[in-house]
Amino acid sequence: MAATSEAIPAEELTALPVRNPVLIAPVVKAPAAPTHVSRQMQKLILKYDVSKIGERNVGKSMNFYSLDREAQMGREMAEEIETEMVLVNDPVISEYVNRLGQNLVRNSDAKVPFTIRVVNSSEVNAFALPGGYFYVNTGLILAADNEAELAGVMSHEIAHVAARHATHNLSKRDLVNLCTIPALFVAGPVGIAVREATDVAMPMEFLKFSRDAEREADLLGMQYAYAAGYDPAAMVSFFEKVEAKEKKKKGFLARAFDTHPMTAERVRRAQEEMSAMLPPKDDYIVTNSEFNDVKARLAALVNRHMIEDSDDSLPTLHRATAEPDDAKPQKDDRPTLKRGTGD
Repeated sequence: MAATSEAIPAEELTALPVRNPVLIAPVVKAPAAPTHVSRQMQKLILKYDVSKIGERNVGKSMNFYSLDREAQMGREMAEEIETEMVLVNDPVISEYVNRLGQNLVRNSDAKVPFTIRVVNSSEVNAFALPGGYFYVNTGLILAADNEAELAGVMSHEIAHVAARHATHNLSKRDLVNLCTIPALFVAGPVGIAVREATDVAMPMEFLKFSRDAEREADLLGMQYAYAAGYDPAAMVSFFEKVEAKEKKKKGFLARAFDTHPMTAERVRRAQEEMSAMLPPKDDYIVTNSEFNDVKARLAALVNRHMIEDSDDSLPTLHRATAEPDDAKPQKDDRPTLKRGTGD
């Protein structure tokens, strides 16, 4: 992964304060309770009971890797890829994204601590390595219209770690390798062969998950966002939105999303799972003024950096613009929530 731009100096950031939270409250009908649940959905409800997050058997499929080994691999990969990325050192932006992510982690099935960093990249993307090393691109933050959308995408990536999809992929590869070992070695202790297989470093290609893994991450991600108080539909709507933009402007969507687009079948499945598995709430968190201010702060820094990197020999025209109404300090600092009717 190539570095996209130079890091933004922290000393440039003092002129952009962040105000106290003020939330915006569009009224949207909450998912209606299902009148009929299929047998397959009943099995999902039992397996992924949202009231038992943290106590479920998520990530307990075949896996040759211990959590300690998984964390070690993730740490080694993080050290390597961070030499090729530019991280955002802005304390306000970094602290906000980390706090948002850690809240989602607390409402997940993850068994490892998370280290969350912001990457200075225009690509609409986020990805998490085994062991909880989590990276959020600035392009994703700027593409999100509200905090619920950002939380939904982050929850999806947290779900991949909680379900241990990466090392499950590696374990399937290791099992194939074991099946091709000569009979002489098969007759010996299988554990030795497994240890030999697990010594291989994990390439990034193993972060490309199967369709079933993406479906599980969709479901778990919606549940984690829901448990943290966010509208669970925001994740699906965000993926739909960015895919629509990709059709109009090629290259808008990160390559990571190309392998598993938000198809009509995937949307239908997610909507069915929300309706059957997530009891409607009266209120959902949509967004707040802190998200709006952090996004505006980030946009200002990105635009400033683009100007500094441009050709100074070219003439530029600066226009004075009036301050938009939503940029002015708000009088009401109370959280404002999206209310569901529960019909």
